[in-house]
Amino acid sequence: MKRATLVATLVAGGALLAVGGFYTGRSTQPTASAPGAPATAAERKPLYWHDPMVPGPRFDKPGKSPFMDMKLVPVYADEGGDAGVRISPALQQNLGIRTAMVTRASTASSFEAVGAVQFNERLDVAVQSRVAGYVEKLQVRAAMERVRPGQALATVYAPEWLGPINELLALKRTGVAPALVAAARERLKAMSVPDGLVRQSEERGIAQARYTLHAPAGGVVAELGVREGSAVSPGMTLFRIAGLEKVWAVVDVPEAQALQLKPGQKVTATAQADVTQTFTGTLAEVIPQVNPSSRTLQARFEVDNRAGRLTPGMLLRVQVAGPSVSRLLVPAEAVIRTGTRAVVIVRKGDGSFEPRDVKLGAELGEQFEVVEGLSEGDQVVASGQFLVDSEARLRSVLGGMSAASAPQGGAQ
Repeated sequence: MKRATLVATLVAGGALLAVGGFYTGRSTQPTASAPGAPATAAERKPLYWHDPMVPGPRFDKPGKSPFMDMKLVPVYADEGGDAGVRISPALQQNLGIRTAMVTRASTASSFEAVGAVQFNERLDVAVQSRVAGYVEKLQVRAAMERVRPGQALATVYAPEWLGPINELLALKRTGVAPALVAAARERLKAMSVPDGLVRQSEERGIAQARYTLHAPAGGVVAELGVREGSAVSPGMTLFRIAGLEKVWAVVDVPEAQALQLKPGQKVTATAQADVTQTFTGTLAEVIPQVNPSSRTLQARFEVDNRAGRLTPGMLLRVQVAGPSVSRLLVPAEAVIRTGTRAVVIVRKGDGSFEPRDVKLGAELGEQFEVVEGLSEGDQVVASGQFLVDSEARLRSVLGGMSAASAPQGGAQ
């Protein structure tokens, strides 16, 4: 009986020691976290603090955001860092997330614009009267009529020339010294009497005062300043002929693109009414005047029109090609524009996603030039980036709410 009682007492004592040791160990050793369970706020050390609405800037201590009326949110090492967000492959497939690679290519800063055909004013020729007289006959009676080089335009009667011409004829009949005849000829030349009219008068022996004006160049009569029977005076413009061998395509170009233009750049023009009609030309000049309402400059492109297919007023679609430059390109659909910022969602090497501010350059069709923020070979989200961005912001806000609800000793 005494032996049984002693054994029972020893067993009970051992049990009490085991239980006491268990509780003593719990009170003196840190509790191990279960696999996969998040660490407590006291054990997690933030990498930095940021504003989830403006995730770019980082802060080394908690406080109030300088951008929004909210507290800065901590970012921990086990959250992937850099404000990244993880999405399971199944969810990525359900969301239709598609990525594209940032590439580098040699591209030309070309753009397309619509311009109107105008006369090339450098080819304009004025036909003027050198003497007072009358228009006896008008061969070209309407403006915008086509003329050929050397074509007769009008017959002018100049009575003021009769006296000097008759004087020359009289000197030749009397057989005076050749010097006097030469002086009479010089007087007629100073009065702008055509040589052909003087020669005709000498051949016939009768003073001729009717002369014909001929077109000095081909084109169209852009301005008709007289009618048949009208009086003319010295220096009066009777006709203005506009050449058509080369015409201007005047295009309104935005300021940013106008800075890239240089005289002599080659262009290809297509008729707006018929895309099969193509023309070639060069940039003549950029007019140094900005339209204050549209913030554009006018550029004059000199287009070859020897075939005569272009007429003023027609519309041309001008393709301007700039010099080839090596550029970093990102698909335009991958860029999220927020007014003053441009953001892309980058897929990192560990499979997580992060928003990243980028600085864009020229717009090249369906791609943007990236000046800053990305590197060649980066993977960017081209489809579903708005959902990823929303998920990242939501997790940042929820993480900030949970961190704020936990007891902390940080800054207010």
